[in-house]
Amino acid sequence: MKKYLLNFTLLLTICVLTSCRGGSKGFLSPTSSGRSYEILVVVGNDTWESPAGRALYNVLNSSIPGLPQSEAHFRIMQTPMSGFDSTLKLVRNIIIVDIQDIYTKVSLKYAKNTYANPQMIMTIQAPNAREFEEYVETHGKQIIDFFTKAEMNRQIRILENKHSDYISNKVKEEFGSDIWLPGELASFKEGEDFFWASTNTATGNLNFVIYSYPFTDNNTFTKDFFIQKRDSVMKINLPGAMPGSYMATDTLFTEVTPINVQGDYALEARGLWKMNGDFMGGPYVSHTRLDKENNRIITAEVFVYSPDKKKGNLMRGLEPSLYTLRLPEKLKQTDDTEVVIIEEEQQ
Repeated sequence: MKKYLLNFTLLLTICVLTSCRGGSKGFLSPTSSGRSYEILVVVGNDTWESPAGRALYNVLNSSIPGLPQSEAHFRIMQTPMSGFDSTLKLVRNIIIVDIQDIYTKVSLKYAKNTYANPQMIMTIQAPNAREFEEYVETHGKQIIDFFTKAEMNRQIRILENKHSDYISNKVKEEFGSDIWLPGELASFKEGEDFFWASTNTATGNLNFVIYSYPFTDNNTFTKDFFIQKRDSVMKINLPGAMPGSYMATDTLFTEVTPINVQGDYALEARGLWKMNGDFMGGPYVSHTRLDKENNRIITAEVFVYSPDKKKGNLMRGLEPSLYTLRLPEKLKQTDDTEVVIIEEEQQ
């Protein structure tokens, strides 16, 4: 089966700046254990409680961006090397801290599927605790992104074999594109150049929207234009239950970032939505991309409404779907047997 790779600059940086090493036992490995976004840190107890260990803990425990309340990136477990037994070696995400004076500088290595499958192991080698602490504080985002991308790819591989055929077919009919969404999104609404799918539940409500409009100029890919267009589309297509209420973007809590998706430019927007005229709101993430073949913009978005539950893992369960969106040009170049993954490593 061929693989269509999405750009992942983090791993390129790791491989260029550090000693990058891959290892894999392949399909004979046992299945990894642990929950999504759970990570095991293998480090001595004294180091773990020292400033060096606290630096790593603070990185892993930092808040997921774009949520209304603080939620940590990872569930963190810790064990000294003496406790790193056959059971713990099956954990899906592992960081090994290796501080010894035999090293001349800090380096970062990784291995894939060493003890289990799927599994990612990161080893941080440092000559002393001070340099380890400085390195982790400087490269914290890279460490987070590394394991986040690994988890997203696991979700994409699940979606490859188990996604909503109805949504996929509708997106093909209306937008000439394809995307993989979880099957539980089983409530739908169509509009002009607009499609919405939802679980339609009172809480833990998962949502996907896709809409298109003509491309005019590069000002399309700005925060102000994105918010203006999003608000106009949502006001028409997703009115609230209360008379006169409608979905809008919280401009103070929206950040836009240029990213690379399937080799092409995309504008990622991440932040909060609110219901004007009603007491509702939640997080959203969207990708805005240029459909070159039809000279139009296509925006795909996922958002959550869950007033009484944590929202981080709900969003992280949906966000990988955005990376599976294949626009008309790419869809003609590929076929339905291809698995879309975010690049994890460079051998």
